[in-house]
Amino acid sequence: MKKEMKKAHVSEAKIKTVKELDNLIKSKRTILIASVKNLPSAKFQEISKKLRGKAVIKVPKKNLMFKSLDSSGNETLKELKGQIKDSVAILFSDMDAFELSMELVKSKSATKAKVGQEAVEDIEVQPGPTDLIPGPAISELGALGIQIQIDKGKINIKDAKVIVKKGEKISAGAADVMSKLDIKPFSVGFIPLCAFDSKENKIYLGIKIDRDETLKELKAAYSKTLAFAVEIGYTVPETIKFILGKAGMNERAISKLIKNDDVKASKSENEKIPVDGETIYSSQGDKNVQENKTMEEEK
Repeated sequence: MKKEMKKAHVSEAKIKTVKELDNLIKSKRTILIASVKNLPSAKFQEISKKLRGKAVIKVPKKNLMFKSLDSSGNETLKELKGQIKDSVAILFSDMDAFELSMELVKSKSATKAKVGQEAVEDIEVQPGPTDLIPGPAISELGALGIQIQIDKGKINIKDAKVIVKKGEKISAGAADVMSKLDIKPFSVGFIPLCAFDSKENKIYLGIKIDRDETLKELKAAYSKTLAFAVEIGYTVPETIKFILGKAGMNERAISKLIKNDDVKASKSENEKIPVDGETIYSSQGDKNVQENKTMEEEK
């Protein structure tokens, strides 16, 4: 007797989720994957509210997301499967991938350090006054090599001091001092990992954007290109005033040189040069005067 094959039961909830994901994949321009690891639930809800109307946020099970990607029929889109790990959220939006990434970066907020966390960069205590009063805090700061002085009953930090280097684990002492000084070296929020742009049919990896660093790099690049454009006389609205200013400076410098040469030439023409006991006049006017004088004497 043949055993009857039992059909796998798929819940209505799963079917509904897959159908919803399918519709979002087909209708939205951007699919962005962001890490939400260690993100508190309250912060997740806060960011979700800020993005309302800009993006639809889903945290589906991986197998359901994979099923939707496979059923899309888009081979490029299927490559996103390799980027979907644990603790990620999937964002669907009509915004450009980089615009959406910027929105996520802006929604991040600073948070205090926890014992055992790894520093992503050097953590430095800056010099200046604090609200700490002398007491146990003196020895706690001293244990980390922080130089202090007491001023008007409060502790002042004398010099900047790196208390945790990049890549190091944060100790209990360092975490406690940072908490007392209200130093928040970490930020929490959605961390963009990659995105798919259906308009361009491209996947962008490493889409995380450091806004401040990017602006700094753009300003530096603009400064260099502007100077080069002025140097070669490339005329655009941004360079024309500098080119005219440079031309004006060159004109004044050339005028000054010409004026100096004229003064020197004038002095040279009027000089009297003695040769063999006689006076030779370099100026034609002086020579004519002398000739007229000699003619009168002969008469």
